[in-house]
Amino acid sequence: MQALRLVPPVLASAALMWAAFPPLDLGFLVFVAPAPLLWALRRVRSLREASWLGFLYAGAFFGALLGWIAILGFVAWIPLTLAMAAYGAAYGALMYLVREWTAWRWWLVAVGGWAAWDFVRARFPFGGFPWGAPGWPVGTLAWPRGAAQWIGPTGWAVLVIGFAAGLVLLTDEERDRRPLEIVTGVVVGLTVLGAVFAPSTGGGEIRTAIVQGDSPCPGADCPNEKQIIYNNHLRLTRTLIPDAVDFVVWGENAFGGAFNPTFNPEVAAQIGGEAERLGAYILASGTRPGGPGRFENVNVLFGPDGTILGEYLKRHPVPFGEYVPFRELLEFIPQLDQVPNDMVRGTGPVVWPMVVNGNEAFLGSVISFEGAFPRIIRSEVKAGAQLMVVATNEASYGISPASDQLIGMVRLTAASLGVDTVLAAVTGQSTFIGADGSVGPKTPLYEEAVLVDRVRFQRSRPTLYARVGDWLQVVAVVAAAVTVATRAGRAEFKIRPEARV
Repeated sequence: MQALRLVPPVLASAALMWAAFPPLDLGFLVFVAPAPLLWALRRVRSLREASWLGFLYAGAFFGALLGWIAILGFVAWIPLTLAMAAYGAAYGALMYLVREWTAWRWWLVAVGGWAAWDFVRARFPFGGFPWGAPGWPVGTLAWPRGAAQWIGPTGWAVLVIGFAAGLVLLTDEERDRRPLEIVTGVVVGLTVLGAVFAPSTGGGEIRTAIVQGDSPCPGADCPNEKQIIYNNHLRLTRTLIPDAVDFVVWGENAFGGAFNPTFNPEVAAQIGGEAERLGAYILASGTRPGGPGRFENVNVLFGPDGTILGEYLKRHPVPFGEYVPFRELLEFIPQLDQVPNDMVRGTGPVVWPMVVNGNEAFLGSVISFEGAFPRIIRSEVKAGAQLMVVATNEASYGISPASDQLIGMVRLTAASLGVDTVLAAVTGQSTFIGADGSVGPKTPLYEEAVLVDRVRFQRSRPTLYARVGDWLQVVAVVAAAVTVATRAGRAEFKIRPEARV
């Protein structure tokens, strides 16, 4: 009966956390969303019960948040949801062990344990999956978003859990207000600083056009699809007036098959001809063969003289989307035939010099899934990028929150690094994101569009997050580890007889 009594608050926690993300996008809820779960985990009576409640929370939250993945088939959605739920079960087990500890020790483990959960989940398995981290919804709040320049998305996740855990301590018989008071002071202080010293670029303007060519058959294969997508992008680019823009961006898979500028001279001449006509740089994104059973996902930059200046190979493929781990062992799953080739990984960040209005600056880019990883975009900035492009393609996910969720992650990363970011999607949504995380007009999903705006190169001092990365997350994890180690060394883990599994 005790376990059943704790189910409603756990499900309420999952529902509140889901509501903080798109499609509802009620970001302020993230500060209270973890509290019911943490309250329940402080009152469990067995390890099995704690693990089950953690599994239930993560399964319900991620299952709902990532419902759009089911469009690809339940064979994709179910394993991912179960993997995320397994992390929740591990966190629940950890919190069971510390449920009777003093307020401060419990709070440190609650915060640091969740930080460790996020840290590992963003890296393992198969390079990680950062969707759903509790820092992302802070991007909807302008003043706190400005403070991301010091602590990044992961730092905000630490403060979110710290605030929620502090609320839980107010429900104890012996209330300890100090953790909540301290973390509230930090949140308020950072919010004020983020408002007063919002991230800014300080560099010169670059007139930029996003060309969204759409697809004749989103999420499916159809005759001449690659040719139609390429022709759409070329046709829309030709509507731009010479000398009206400095930079043009095409989204992921805007070219492919035989219509590829890296081995088809005619296609290279067509795109290069548009760059020369406009007097602008053009970044086009697409795929090409990479050897037997392999392919490459690449961004190609054309200069204003029409020549190819360089290319960037995607480094982080989507597991089971752009490659199949353990392919030989999983041959019995017929749906994996939809991924016949594995992506060749790029080896590192690539930045290109651009000269606009007589001023030289450096451009960096990532592709699709990589835009969800702050560490990947940060690697481009550390390599010298002063303007970022995220080229993506949301064609497979229908009318869903997928594109808004990606935009939400990219906007907080942009504010963390203080760089303007161009997010170009073949099928939408495309938009411009400022260095302060503000989002400009968005193109609709599944429509042809050309979006023009002005962005700026980053000339001001690099942000603290750009220089040192996830420092607050690491501090939280270390603090929790030290807390657990010191108590374990004193043999003070107490499991009452009635609480044993």
